[in-house]
Amino acid sequence: MKTLIVLLCAALFAAVIWLVHLKLQLRSLNRQLQKRLYDGSKNYIQTTLLDHSVERLASLMNKCFAQDEQIRQTLSGEEKHFRETIANISHDLRTPLTSINGFLQLLERENPTGLQQKRLAVIQKHSNELGELIEHFFEYSYLLSDDSEITPERFCLTDETAECIAASALQLEEKRIDVHIGQFGHVCVVADREKTVRIIQNLVRNCIHHSAGDITVNVTQSDGFARLTISNPVSDPSVIQPERLFDRFYTGDQSRKKSTGLGLSIVRLLSQQMHGSASAELSGDILSISVTLPQEFSSYSQN
Repeated sequence: MKTLIVLLCAALFAAVIWLVHLKLQLRSLNRQLQKRLYDGSKNYIQTTLLDHSVERLASLMNKCFAQDEQIRQTLSGEEKHFRETIANISHDLRTPLTSINGFLQLLERENPTGLQQKRLAVIQKHSNELGELIEHFFEYSYLLSDDSEITPERFCLTDETAECIAASALQLEEKRIDVHIGQFGHVCVVADREKTVRIIQNLVRNCIHHSAGDITVNVTQSDGFARLTISNPVSDPSVIQPERLFDRFYTGDQSRKKSTGLGLSIVRLLSQQMHGSASAELSGDILSISVTLPQEFSSYSQN
């Protein structure tokens, strides 16, 4: 009887030791997973417990990590190839377009008739549209591969917005689009001025091309961020997917058939580079596109 009790106690003691060891090993797995998740570690999971179930779990996890890394490298290579392809296409298209514009200028100097002038004006219009599309392709590929540092400075977002709208007055007038000013106080940001101006220009150009009526502009601030919102009516809200407007090459409705769909992608990319964000909201037939930018230098020292 005593021998049986001793054996049971020994077995119980061994089981307790095994459970403690198992718990320690699970804690180790947890720490290793957290390190991979939050610290960017690429180390594989290691185990010291002689338990086939735990070892198999760790082995399967390591296989998943290896597959994820392979997929990441493949996607990275494809993205690099995409950027190079877009840059090459943009460059190849610029050369013949420059020749076309040069010959158009020569033809305009040869005293064309009234009918010929109208035809040349149509050619010039489409040439300008093509040039804009090419510039979008080139700019997007450049921004994706641009490793230059952001140069943050404090300036008035309201003033820059007003200047960009004023510079687009002729195009707005041609489209018979009026600009209504909503909340438009003196709001400053800490951002790269050149990139911010590019954001505003793209937002205004987007409205000029796609708005079905007058636009409304608001510049506000909250919680350390400035927000620029430009709203405009759309002709067919049912075909607009706000969550996809910033996807590259997404063009929404048929009215965007002359667009690359890269203008708003550039807006999002630039805003993210400056620790801001871009979003879109559709309420009824009113589409509102907003960009937020930080108002403090500390936003750039956090990363």
